Amino acid sequence: MIVIIAALLLGIVAGLRALVAPAVLAWAAQFGWVHLDGTALAFMGWRWTPWVFTLLAMGELFTDQLPTTPNRKVPVQFATRVIVGGYCGAALGLAAGMLWEGLVAGVVGAVIGTLGGAAARAGMARAFGSDRPAAIIEDLVAIAGGLAIVACLGHG
Repeated sequence: MIVIIAALLLGIVAGLRALVAPAVLAWAAQFGWVHLDGTALAFMGWRWTPWVFTLLAMGELFTDQLPTTPNRKVPVQFATRVIVGGYCGAALGLAAGMLWEGLVAGVVGAVIGTLGGAAARAGMARAFGSDRPAAIIEDLVAIAGGLAIVACLGHG
């Protein structure tokens, strides 16, 4: 059951910041907290994979601050978050022998994270009178949340 909750939560992270979720998943695989050896997703634990995903996530964090970045609820953005959330959830599920349960939990989490994150950010932006502080808070929540999730898997 812990794995399904972790998949749901990592899906929420993907809904907030799509590339932060696979970055923390790759680090978890690298550190042996998520065991994907011998699976089709073993590459997530390869030496360079966490670094590649971390660079991609940093790019996402930067581009999210740009005024030209599309809303996360447009079809391509929304679908990307759902696919990534499902992928990360499936990876956690696969490592525990619950592929489909993890996939579904990741997808549900990504929908929650996408819609809930958009609503929370809009509310914070109204309260601050600016989107930038809201975006930075959302970045920090996604990063800290993702790290906490995989750290719990590594120590649980």
